[in-house]
Amino acid sequence: MVAASKLRRAQEQAQIAQPYAERMAGILSRLAANYVATTSSPKLLTGTGKDQVHLLVVVTSDAAWRAASNSNSVREARRVIRQLLADGKEVKVLTVGRKAKTCCAATRPAG
Repeated sequence: MVAASKLRRAQEQAQIAQPYAERMAGILSRLAANYVATTSSPKLLTGTGKDQVHLLVVVTSDAAWRAASNSNSVREARRVIRQLLADGKEVKVLTVGRKAKTCCAATRPAG
């Protein structure tokens, strides 16, 4: 019964987070579509044409009631980091939120 209750709560949290995720994806899509690169644009935004270095931005909430959403974000970030490192890529992580900062630090390579 306890496991079923936790599962139901996790599903409810995922449903609550869905509109937020969709809105965030829309915002990022519009930003990317409207960005015009110039010769003075930072390399971080325009890219270099190489894919050796990857920047991963992990965003979590500091609110305790967003725990399920935060955990899912961090879990996926860790999975992507591990995959990129296994592929021999360099990964740079930018975190927003306490949970992201503490959880993603453990997956960063030493040095």
